[in-house]
Amino acid sequence: MRSIAVMNQKGGVGKTTTSVNLAAALARRGKRVLLIDMDPQAHATLHLGVEISADTRSIYDVMTDDDTLEAVKRKAAENLWIVPSHLDLAGAEVELAGAVGRDFILRDKLPADPQMYDYLIIDCPPSLGVLTINALTAVREIIIPLQPHFLALHGLSKLLQTVKLVSQRLNRELRLTGIVFCLYDSATTLAREISRDVRTFFEDEKDRDPSLPWADAALYRTKIRRNIRLAEAPSFGQSIFDYDPKSNGADDYADLAAEVDGCKREFASRNKAKPSAARTAAAPDGSRASAPAAPNIAAELSGPAEPESSPAEKEPASSFFTPDPLSIEID
Repeated sequence: MRSIAVMNQKGGVGKTTTSVNLAAALARRGKRVLLIDMDPQAHATLHLGVEISADTRSIYDVMTDDDTLEAVKRKAAENLWIVPSHLDLAGAEVELAGAVGRDFILRDKLPADPQMYDYLIIDCPPSLGVLTINALTAVREIIIPLQPHFLALHGLSKLLQTVKLVSQRLNRELRLTGIVFCLYDSATTLAREISRDVRTFFEDEKDRDPSLPWADAALYRTKIRRNIRLAEAPSFGQSIFDYDPKSNGADDYADLAAEVDGCKREFASRNKAKPSAARTAAAPDGSRASAPAAPNIAAELSGPAEPESSPAEKEPASSFFTPDPLSIEID
């Protein structure tokens, strides 16, 4: 089973849309998919038409009580199951503050589900707390949806720091598998420049330290274009494939699922001359390594938010990020 966390601490970048529609697209390809909604906003749950009430059993009950994933999951479509979320999950971090092994609760609950899946996809909350750490200790891969805007890139260093800390101390199998651009408009100079700069950054990181958990990160060839149908689908409780299967959004997520499933990915470190030409296959799945003692990762990641760059610090569009494309420094 491939296990993937869809993660970005910035909201509004297409994280939940990607989680739901990637899961739906993989299910349409005949793969058995379990989607876990770890976001207290429960947007992935609502997106798939699962009704939430005060009595709804959800991932909150799994995290804070003895409920199993098998007991709370719902069948959302053919080959697709979802573990719903609930607003109560917002209080889970406080409730779990003193719990022993709190960073491994989800990982330890996964084997209790007797059903076999081809894919586990977790929609992470837009934060770097206990819920996100639980998701990252339970999976082997991360996909980051990224909007081609400067502010969306601004927190990428914090995101990579989280991945590095978790991979070093909690889950040595964790790797950043890929970056997918969402809300993409190829007609804008900004989108093209940021796409280029992200590619350049990961190329340089591969050369700098091949042992980094993002050293082989892929830039997916498929870019999710701006499409109003993707914004409309959640209000009808449907994936894009049920709401408008002929839309650009459905085409894009079908293509992304084909890349993820077939691992036909554009590895930045192997195609410096022609980024769109090279593809490679993902590494085969391996057994999960035993986890070391859990440090308080969430506490290490807390702190004041990074200040936004002032207008005077920004370069003209022709040289948007110089000399370091993302101004990222990872220890």
